[in-house]
Amino acid sequence: MPRLLEKYKAEVAPALQAKFKYKNPMQIPKLVKVVLNMGVSDIRENPKAIENAAGDLAIITGQKAVVTKAKKSVAAFRIREGMNIGCKVTLRGNRMYEFVDKLFNVGLPRVRDFRGINPDSFDGRGNFTLGIKEQLIFPEIEYDKVDKVRGMDITFVTTAKTDEEARELLALLGMPFARS
Repeated sequence: MPRLLEKYKAEVAPALQAKFKYKNPMQIPKLVKVVLNMGVSDIRENPKAIENAAGDLAIITGQKAVVTKAKKSVAAFRIREGMNIGCKVTLRGNRMYEFVDKLFNVGLPRVRDFRGINPDSFDGRGNFTLGIKEQLIFPEIEYDKVDKVRGMDITFVTTAKTDEEARELLALLGMPFARS
């Protein structure tokens, strides 16, 4: 069992139940999935860019990345419908908890000039999205083998009904929010 899942069951769930006074344990918010999304803008100049980005995501998460395609043509960006434009990975279960643990305890402390995560990036339904500027913060990525530094979006999907419940859940799990 992952360390963060044990922490959730032992400390986080009882704390949430006490703070929000849930009558039923099924009301306690939990993490459902984590989605990592990496857009690849240099696909025109470098056809292997998608493969490299998908390989980086696979190394970081331990799961194969899915290539995403454009839904519409956008002339301003020279994108045609059906063109490969990025890749994503959806993590659930034990892999999700291991990745989140690694992100909070290893990845984010390696970010340059890190002052905490903005606590206002919730969507109103209890989901949180975090943007990372470079994939090099993860220890599995070898600096010499990276062709281009790419950023990614990490979305935390929870069962929380409000942003306040989700913020408390993520804070108790160990997300380093900035002091406001």
